[in-house]
Amino acid sequence: MMKVMFHLNCLEQGGAERVVSTLANQLCREDYEIIIATEWQGDVEFPLDKKVRRIHVGLREEDELKNRIQKIMLRFRYLRNLIREEKPDIVLSFTRRPNYRALVSAWGLGIPVVPAVRQDPKSYYNSVVDKVLIPVLYPKAAGCVFQTEEQMQYFPKTLQNRSVVIMNPINDKYLNVPKPEIREKVVVQSGRIVDFKNQELLFRAFLRVHEKHPDYQLKLYGGDSFDGTKERLEMIIKEAHAEEYIRLMGPCDDLEKELPKASVYAFSSDYEGMPNALLEAMALGMPIVATDCPCGAPRMVIRNEWNGLLISVKDIDAMTAGINRLIEDREFAEKLGEHAREIGVRLSSRAIAEQWKAYIAEIIHKRFEI
Repeated sequence: MMKVMFHLNCLEQGGAERVVSTLANQLCREDYEIIIATEWQGDVEFPLDKKVRRIHVGLREEDELKNRIQKIMLRFRYLRNLIREEKPDIVLSFTRRPNYRALVSAWGLGIPVVPAVRQDPKSYYNSVVDKVLIPVLYPKAAGCVFQTEEQMQYFPKTLQNRSVVIMNPINDKYLNVPKPEIREKVVVQSGRIVDFKNQELLFRAFLRVHEKHPDYQLKLYGGDSFDGTKERLEMIIKEAHAEEYIRLMGPCDDLEKELPKASVYAFSSDYEGMPNALLEAMALGMPIVATDCPCGAPRMVIRNEWNGLLISVKDIDAMTAGINRLIEDREFAEKLGEHAREIGVRLSSRAIAEQWKAYIAEIIHKRFEI
């Protein structure tokens, strides 16, 4: 039985966390031994198969009074001890800091580490520390998993040559959901309330939409990232006296039931990795208007005017026009939605797990060849 260890900060409601939980559960069903090593445990997390072992490798209560350097070293030590004890066939790390942590912690143990880059590297890997660590640590990686070609091009060519692009799996609950007989007069978005998703632009665009279509509402499903975005959105609502038609719905565990009721799905991000929320909306057959944001994910899955509308980033006029078009031309909108639904076959959890399994097998095979 192959043993795979995942490492990331937590399993709270986020994109990387959703991918890890979906992938871990799928591999577990296929008789892989799965360990997920996390730094901490949050209040609301994705469910795991009972056979998945979740192990804490973060700081302990007695470590809290130590200084910053000591804490960093302890995080490396706790993860390294676990890797040495469990001897997994491969370590798969997710997101920036866990990637660095896994590469350092497994150094010299003879166990391949494959980081997964989840964010836009131009926005998340651009500090002085990153510019030092990437050329030092990433050459130690056995390979790397990227979500888009644009992500991959940011990293050294030598790493690109042994890496692969694998898109995110779509949770099975979003597949084969029946189309509602009647759509509600609602525009919807789902995802964390956070600055880079530019929900402020969406809100201001919808105020214009509402002037033309006063019978429509905007609903935003998602938890607060506590970066001040939610407060700015609340101020837009208050200043426009829009409490009756722009609503912050909070987190929702039943998006597969709520989203399809709406007439339009609006995606407004300035940049993303591979946005799960967009993929899920497509799988649900939603008519979508989406920003063509870096690092290239929307244009990988949306063919403009075939299975969605692609617009420029930060273009409030284009967002307004796109929403209005999908509201006013329902036959066109529903055709977009039907074509969008086809992505579910391509990105089912089983289909994506097969790609991961093939790449894991390739990395392990190369290890034993050396």
